[in-house]
Amino acid sequence: MKRLILILLTFAPLIAIAQDDTRNWATRGIRVGEVAVYGNRPMKEIAITETKLDTIALKENIALSMADVLTFNTSIFVKNYGRATLSTVSFRGTSPSHTQVSWNGMKINSPMLGMTDFSMIPSFFVDDASLLHGTSSVNETGGGLGGAVKLATKPADNRGFGLQYIQGVGSFKTFDEFLRLTYGNDHWQVSTRAVYSSSPNDYKYRNHDKKENVYDEDMNIVDQYYPVERNRSGAYKDLHILQEVYYNTGKGDRIGLNAWYINSNRELAMLTVDHGDDTDFDNRQREQTFRGVVSWDHLRDGWKIGAKAGYIYTWMAYDYKRDVGNGIMAVMTRSRSRINTIYGQADGEYSIGNKWLFTANVSLHQHIVVSEDKNIVRQDGNKAIVGYRKGRPEVSASVSAKWRPTERIGVSLVVREEMFGKEWTPIIPALFVDGVVSRAGNIVAKASISRNYRFPTLNDLYFLPGGNPDLRSESGWTYDAGLSFAVGREGLYSLSGSATWFESYISDWIIWLPTPKGFFSPDNIKDVHAYGIETKADLDITLAKDWHLGIDGTFSWTPSVNIGEPRTPADKSVGKQLPYVPELSSSVTGLVTWRKWSFLYKWCYYSVRYTMSSNDISLSGKLPPYFMSNISLERVISLRWADISLKGTVNNLFNEEYLSVLSRPMPGINFEVFVGITPKFKTR
Repeated sequence: MKRLILILLTFAPLIAIAQDDTRNWATRGIRVGEVAVYGNRPMKEIAITETKLDTIALKENIALSMADVLTFNTSIFVKNYGRATLSTVSFRGTSPSHTQVSWNGMKINSPMLGMTDFSMIPSFFVDDASLLHGTSSVNETGGGLGGAVKLATKPADNRGFGLQYIQGVGSFKTFDEFLRLTYGNDHWQVSTRAVYSSSPNDYKYRNHDKKENVYDEDMNIVDQYYPVERNRSGAYKDLHILQEVYYNTGKGDRIGLNAWYINSNRELAMLTVDHGDDTDFDNRQREQTFRGVVSWDHLRDGWKIGAKAGYIYTWMAYDYKRDVGNGIMAVMTRSRSRINTIYGQADGEYSIGNKWLFTANVSLHQHIVVSEDKNIVRQDGNKAIVGYRKGRPEVSASVSAKWRPTERIGVSLVVREEMFGKEWTPIIPALFVDGVVSRAGNIVAKASISRNYRFPTLNDLYFLPGGNPDLRSESGWTYDAGLSFAVGREGLYSLSGSATWFESYISDWIIWLPTPKGFFSPDNIKDVHAYGIETKADLDITLAKDWHLGIDGTFSWTPSVNIGEPRTPADKSVGKQLPYVPELSSSVTGLVTWRKWSFLYKWCYYSVRYTMSSNDISLSGKLPPYFMSNISLERVISLRWADISLKGTVNNLFNEEYLSVLSRPMPGINFEVFVGITPKFKTR
């Protein structure tokens, strides 16, 4: 450990200065880019398996959360508990808590649950998103046994004042409003963004968990059918405000401020198996969150340094009330949680010619959590407060050396070590190697291997009742190998693609299980073997004058199997696919543009997901495969004083009846229209 700290102190901290090529949402289109040659492979990306979502892809999905964007543009699994409810993502057959998520460098995983709710991240607030698969996540952080998701904002990079307002109106009385105000000059870039979404969310769905009988005149059952019901108790109101300020000295220094406020009030919708009237209870979750990051970047020839500081405050409330039969609503649950996180980071880079690149990074997250249920009824009939108050520092430090001895070969070694509380992980190493197989087609082979660890969450350790302070950290080895290619002719077409084989072995997998005492408790019970193939391809074509076509596709085959010992003679989970892990997933996006018109088609597919570790094939033991299709058509009208955009979308085009999570209904076909205005201000 002392050697690692010494190396960290040798390199000064840094953050690379982000360059923004953001284009106005109303005037976007497909740009057929130049195909990079083998000799220009970035040193930072040696053998990295990464999925990048550019600005165009993000703004095409302006009304969607990042959960929806990742569903249609990546091969990872998005687990959705319903429209405007909890949405989590997972890589390569792992769980959502094995996915590390950062926003402008600061980790935003809940220290209580270990996961991130992507339904609470509007794509309108994200300018740069990338996914680091498997071993590649060690370059950014530890704990990503499946992978990592990086989200970031960028300066608007405009001069003078700018204004953009978009109003969306959709099915189920849904209203989406988007506003962005900007100001920029040679040194300053200031931006204010706001998103407000609301809906009763009372969409119709066919309930396959209930059957209604059809009777004849003699009250004999002559037929049965699944009733069409409405989503009950699912209303929501979400407000997001993002303030950004950037100052660029023009001499290699930039200072940035990002502040994001969330105010959410959501009902928790009834399950498909629930009976009764929604007026008989109130099931509600509220959240107020503030995230702020201050950054300093310093760039010079051959080296970079930077530092960041941040703060997160989250207040969450869960209230459950029900009519106990006398017309009076009795409080059943009154849960309150407060999370304070202090963040600091420093990193640096130093290059020696085009042969060597050295990096160092150290980050600190100090969590202070208060979690309470204020409505526990004791045996004597009095009420008590049950919960925990805990603080935990999390330190992550890494150094790396990247070497390119020839134009064809690249080698990268990353060494990371982390501390959670008072416990240090063993050294986390990662080795990456890539090489140009053929100049024709820019065919590059790559391979990597890494070790990784994930500490238990605070709920895993201290939740009352059920927390287990004796849990061991999850650990694993991951191996990647793959090929990539890129061909094309500038101005005509570009085609690129990749295929990656991966294999992971994860030990001491943490699972919450029922106990004889009537509550759940976590334990290290599984060893998991996850393996498979991930592929992706991107095609951009100039069809004719003013005509462009872009097609992106992904496919993944992801068996994820429990290889541990049976816990009991009746344990049927060994050798079976893990619950809620589809073996097959795929997505395709196609965009056609002609002058001021654009047509977008999005498609995704998930295979069968089992709900039980035994892979029971009963009606409640598995969820059928499903596919989704969304389309949109947009027209931009350029006036002297403003650009007006008119856009119509159809979601779930073929009215697919599906579930992402057992008993959580999803909407059928639905519609939304958007009207956007971007005034044209005169600039000096």
